[in-house]
Amino acid sequence: MPTTHLLYLHGFRSSPQSAKARQMAAHVAAHHPGVHFWCPQLPPSPRAAMGLVAQGIADWPQGTMAVVGSSLGGFYASWVAQQTRCPSVLLNPAVDPARDLERYIGEQTAWHDPAERFFFRPEYIAELRALDMRGRPPAGPELAIIAKGDELLDWREMAGRYAAAQVVLLEGGDHALSDFPAHIGTVARFCGLA
Repeated sequence: MPTTHLLYLHGFRSSPQSAKARQMAAHVAAHHPGVHFWCPQLPPSPRAAMGLVAQGIADWPQGTMAVVGSSLGGFYASWVAQQTRCPSVLLNPAVDPARDLERYIGEQTAWHDPAERFFFRPEYIAELRALDMRGRPPAGPELAIIAKGDELLDWREMAGRYAAAQVVLLEGGDHALSDFPAHIGTVARFCGLA
């Protein structure tokens, strides 16, 4: 059955204004107008973020939904996929954000609007650990798009974490996946967008 609902989860310090979120939204609007697309602004608290998402997708048909997540959003997408058994697409996904984000405890600025500030609290590290799905077999089909040139995350760690996924390993590239428009068709096909 074709996918009728698509959730997009942005990364740490990011927002629905990210290039990839906007490109995905535009692609869905232009080529899959029957698909319900939702990219919420995620709060800094991982528990609150997944609470917001769970509430937002509570009425979605689990058999015809998919999730796409970038960086920390990829980590979250794996959690969503475990809850809903839906297909997931992971774009340079964070593998161990509890370890990697510890150094960001304190005041942070939003990537797309440096005037916007938020606090990343120490308790969020435990919240991230509670959402970690490593060690569980995938609950639905997974596609991981991983750039070897990612300057923030180790591509080997990502590829190892998603060894059971269909992996597109890009030579070069960057954490932001600046060439994302070249991969949107692959994402849409994998998700089976209506």
